[in-house]
Amino acid sequence: MFSSAIVYLGLIMAIAGLLLMVKPIRRFRIPTRRRAAGVAGAGVLLAGIGLMLPVTQSRVTRPGTRLDEFAPGWHFREFHTIAVAAPPARVFEAIERVRADEIFLFRSLIWIRRFGKPLPQSIQNAGAHGESLINVALQTSFVRLAREEPRELVVGTVVGAPPGWSGSTSVGVFQMPLPPGFSLATMNFVVTADGSGSSIVSTETRVFSNSQSARRRFAVYWRIIYPGSALIRRMWLGAIQRRATNPNAPDAVPNRVASPGKK
Repeated sequence: MFSSAIVYLGLIMAIAGLLLMVKPIRRFRIPTRRRAAGVAGAGVLLAGIGLMLPVTQSRVTRPGTRLDEFAPGWHFREFHTIAVAAPPARVFEAIERVRADEIFLFRSLIWIRRFGKPLPQSIQNAGAHGESLINVALQTSFVRLAREEPRELVVGTVVGAPPGWSGSTSVGVFQMPLPPGFSLATMNFVVTADGSGSSIVSTETRVFSNSQSARRRFAVYWRIIYPGSALIRRMWLGAIQRRATNPNAPDAVPNRVASPGKK
């Protein structure tokens, strides 16, 4: 993501400038602390520009997934894919059964993404009792929007709400007009047969903010956490791949949460 890259380039420059203020290095063409301070200042300015870049909206032109139904427009998006040497039915089962402890560095990455804030008890214990990560998510702030085995699973959550909102996440939140100030995140997993018993798995996350202030707030957060978020998604897909191709994978408690969005 371009804006996130700008933010992190600026942060790297700022950190480098601060280090060079301690000990300027002539071969880097930073012979004085004053010039090093200039590098640090330029880095801070660049990071600020990256955080404040305008946000544009995109929309799907030809709906092809259930995700398109619930999130036809978005302001923030990430997409990842992986090939799996297993049939779609086996892969879909792995999506619903993979546990947090099968995802490399999951808790550490979530902790960093939350800027060091304590993890919710459900996330801390995710996988400890054999429950799948999807099941844990649906017991907390996520709602299942659609499930079409073995093709697609769609979940969603409210990631930003106006002050005073005390409602709960439901399928209706993603289908009705909302007052300004909301940011809704929708994520899917899509499994496509790839011939010879193999599959292609993709996961896409879309976030739609319905007011300018909500977009500004979420843009700052998104541009900071995007690298970690992308890494979590890649690790998640890797865990799905390992489980789907391992006939001896440990059982996980499947999703038991009833969902009005199941179709």
